[in-house]
Amino acid sequence: MNILGLTGSIGMGKSTAAAMLRRLGVPVHDADAVVHCLFARGGAAVAGVAAAFPGVIQDSRVDRVALGRRVFGDPAALARLEAIVHPLVRAAERRFLQIHRRRGTPLVVLDIPLLFETGGERRVDRVVVVSCPGFLQAQRVLKRPGMTPERFAVIRAKQMPDAEKRKRADFVVPTGCGRRETLRRLRAVVTLMSCARSS
Repeated sequence: MNILGLTGSIGMGKSTAAAMLRRLGVPVHDADAVVHCLFARGGAAVAGVAAAFPGVIQDSRVDRVALGRRVFGDPAALARLEAIVHPLVRAAERRFLQIHRRRGTPLVVLDIPLLFETGGERRVDRVVVVSCPGFLQAQRVLKRPGMTPERFAVIRAKQMPDAEKRKRADFVVPTGCGRRETLRRLRAVVTLMSCARSS
């Protein structure tokens, strides 16, 4: 089984690319979606987050906005949160990979926002980075609810620069040239990876 890592900076079109990969028949493990489940009512991270950050639980689930305010700009608080969440996300990832190894799935995708920043490239066979021009990235991100130029700047500062991600990638897929071109490039990656011998 080949494992393809999917990543890209905020606003670069990673969610769209993941949806396209699913349309192409490739199973995708979405780390962000796992976190949403962990923070939902009954989620495995709720008790740990409640203990570490009193006051961020509403209706038996993690209030992501309140939690974001607690950890934003506070590296120590962010580290405490990551120590709770990251092991749970990795466990879900391992279960996903075990299921597809048993099924004999030829190719799976790990959708990891901070893949390079967290050393995730060591867990995959190849990496595809989605990228678009900076002005388009800013347009996309600043349309999001609650986003401000200042917040966007802080998020970008925590992420590896797009140019460095493109340099480290095995494949770079543009997301600023229309969906048809993005899908065409992703299909080519899938074809190549599906035929490649797994490591």
